[in-house]
Amino acid sequence: MVEENSNMLLGTGEKPPFFRWLLLAIQHVCAMFGATILVPIVVNTTAGADILSIPVALVSSGLGTLVYLVCTRNRSPVYLGSSFAFIAPMIAGYAIGGTGSVFTALMIVGIVYVIISLIIRMTGTDWINKLLPPVVVGPMIMVIGLSLAPTAIQEIGLDLTTVPWSNLLVAFIAFLVTALVAVRGKGIRQVIPFLIGIVAGYVAAALLGMVDFAPVWSAHLIEMPHFYMPFVHYNLNFAAVLTIVPIALVTMVEHVGDHKVLSEIIGRDLIEDPGLQRTLLGDGLATLLAAFLGGPANTTYGENTSVVGMTRVASTYVIGLAAVIAIIFAFLGHLTALLTAIPQPVLGGISILLYGFICVNGLKILISNQVDFTNTKNVVVAATMLVLGLGGAALSFAYGDLSISVSGMSLAAIVGVILNLLVPEEKHE
Repeated sequence: MVEENSNMLLGTGEKPPFFRWLLLAIQHVCAMFGATILVPIVVNTTAGADILSIPVALVSSGLGTLVYLVCTRNRSPVYLGSSFAFIAPMIAGYAIGGTGSVFTALMIVGIVYVIISLIIRMTGTDWINKLLPPVVVGPMIMVIGLSLAPTAIQEIGLDLTTVPWSNLLVAFIAFLVTALVAVRGKGIRQVIPFLIGIVAGYVAAALLGMVDFAPVWSAHLIEMPHFYMPFVHYNLNFAAVLTIVPIALVTMVEHVGDHKVLSEIIGRDLIEDPGLQRTLLGDGLATLLAAFLGGPANTTYGENTSVVGMTRVASTYVIGLAAVIAIIFAFLGHLTALLTAIPQPVLGGISILLYGFICVNGLKILISNQVDFTNTKNVVVAATMLVLGLGGAALSFAYGDLSISVSGMSLAAIVGVILNLLVPEEKHE
């Protein structure tokens, strides 16, 4: 690849004039906003408890992105936001050991990233492809999406004997708008279909009297996010480690994939410059910081990669300003209250697509890498992972006062990696 794609209007180290700089940064905030706030909303709604905070998620996203930019020496125009891969594991982890166990495990996820970045610095990257081939990664991602499917149904109320017509109407509007924008949207609209779908469903719900705006009117203009930190609000709890940490395998592959796509866009191989060891280090430290503050794990955002490709602006100055704006948004009390008041049927409507998209992305990995399912070994690996991941399988280990559980997609991920390494290739006579 050339040093920088000549088709880019602004390279990674170039700074646009202030007004254009601000507009380009706001575009990136719009691209990440819907997905970043959706993670705490979905986790809290599904778990029936306030595990995550929207303002803390925004602060974590902004600070994490700034940490990433420092680690990569401003050579990689990546924005980090809340990871969907950890939604179900966080919910399961909360059921096992409470809120403290969730954030303890997420901090360990960040540490795992840092350790892997150091290993890559010493050994290279070939071992990652051997450990995590497409036949393992594809089913992992499919399990993540499908395991969340019941949540969307419950949010709409389709699990009830009688479903209120208003729930169905609002969910349908949110679903339809999201689908139409995803398919027919142009420009910036094409990368924020979920945000537009939420707005459309929210407006419809408000017109039907389904939204309580009292908390919005009573909120303060400026409010401090409710950070949730170890040794201040909880002691370290390792009960959910095996439930949450194995998903780092999925997000690591996602990390590599997003950087490869962005490399093609900007015309410089980010896996080589600044190097995978630096990008993983940035992602890991960002997740460690996010979990320390009480936020969700961070991950590279494909939405923002799309914005870079669409605008042909790879400036890390733009990414950095977007991160600062996200942090500022976290302190706006009225905005937080408005987001918290989103009715469940709105979330259910877009979640049908959201969780489906996650699942289909796993399927796309299998197809694009031409995984051969006439090979019995591949069938054994994928089939076992799907059944364990979706069937509710769980294992618990206790030693004295320490109890650790591994279940669902984490168990499927571990078993998939082991099977792929141990099961011999099929012999053809």
